Amino acid sequence: MSPRTGSRPGGRSARIQQAVHAATRELLDELAREDLTIPRIAERADVDPTTIYRRWGTLAQLLSDVAADRIREAPVTPSTGSIAGDLTAWGQHYAEELSFGPGRSYITDVLAGDSSGENASKCADYAAASIEEILSRFPDQSTPPPDLVVERVVAPLLYRLLFASDRPLDGYVEQLVTRVMEEHAPAQD
Repeated sequence: MSPRTGSRPGGRSARIQQAVHAATRELLDELAREDLTIPRIAERADVDPTTIYRRWGTLAQLLSDVAADRIREAPVTPSTGSIAGDLTAWGQHYAEELSFGPGRSYITDVLAGDSSGENASKCADYAAASIEEILSRFPDQSTPPPDLVVERVVAPLLYRLLFASDRPLDGYVEQLVTRVMEEHAPAQD
C-alpha cells in the first residue's frame, strides 16, 4: 500500500494532517534534523506513529509533504506597476527564500522524499500559479505565457540555486525577466 500524499478530504483527516504538519514544523525549529523522528512527531501531534507511517510512509515523505506546503504558502509579491517589475520582484523573493537555510531545506526535502514526483509537481504548480496571478494584473497588456516564464526564469534560477557553486548575483533575476520580455515582445516593423 502506498502512502497517500495527494489532496485530502476535510474532517478528521484534515485535522490529523494539520497537527502532524504543525508538529513537524515546530520540531524542525527546535531539533537538529538528525534528531527528528516519526515517533517524536507523533507524540507532539498527539497521534499514533502508525497513523503517520500509514499516511506518509517514511520521514522523508512526510518532510517532502510539509516542505511542499511551506512553498505553497509563500505570498505573491505586491504590484510594482509593470509586468517586468512584478516578475522581477517575485523572482528575487523566490530566490531569497530558496537560497539559504530553511528555504534550501524545503527544496531538498521536497525532492528527497518524493519518489512519485507528486510534491515536486505541486511546487511547480505553485510557482506557475503565482506567475499567472502576477500576469493577470495586466489584462490590457501582452504578457508572456506563464510556461515561458517558468522555462526562462524559474528553471535557470532553480538550477543556479541548487547546483551552481555561486549563488545568483544581484541583477540575475532582472536579466532573466528582461530576456523573457524581449523574447515575447511583438516584432517591430
